[in-house]
Amino acid sequence: MRSLSRFLSDYGESHRNPVNQWVHIVCVPLILVSTLGLLWLVPLGQWLGLPVAWVGWVNGATLLGVLSGILYLRLSPWVFVLMVGWFALSVWIILAIQGAGWPLLWICVAVWVLAWIGQVWGHKVEGKKPSFIEDLVFLLIGPVFVSIEFAAKLGLPVRHAQGH
Repeated sequence: MRSLSRFLSDYGESHRNPVNQWVHIVCVPLILVSTLGLLWLVPLGQWLGLPVAWVGWVNGATLLGVLSGILYLRLSPWVFVLMVGWFALSVWIILAIQGAGWPLLWICVAVWVLAWIGQVWGHKVEGKKPSFIEDLVFLLIGPVFVSIEFAAKLGLPVRHAQGH
């Protein structure tokens, strides 16, 4: 498996334009939360006949979280911790939407579509195709990359940031 540095370097090849970087800083988290929101609606726990206490927590989002967590842990413990934080924040947003009685499905569909339109536009500005076209694993690297780039733009010392 490629190293974290290699993944970030390869991903960064099509994310050098500052406009595209900002588009990704906004859109990647929106895609992450909305994708997890859509997968949250896949009731794996119910289908598996799990006890009521587990049913709401065993779903497509938690399955993806566990599976992607394995990749993140293999890349680096700090990446794993970072992405656990992103997952926890995403779950909090999902539960807040549901708690407010808002339609999670339609909110997530709308956010997901609009964020992907933004991503496509960002790559048009960049003049390069998205990294995940070559390797779907880059869909999981995107949130790590934008977290690092955003931290660097805030002036925080980040070892893997572009140009740092």
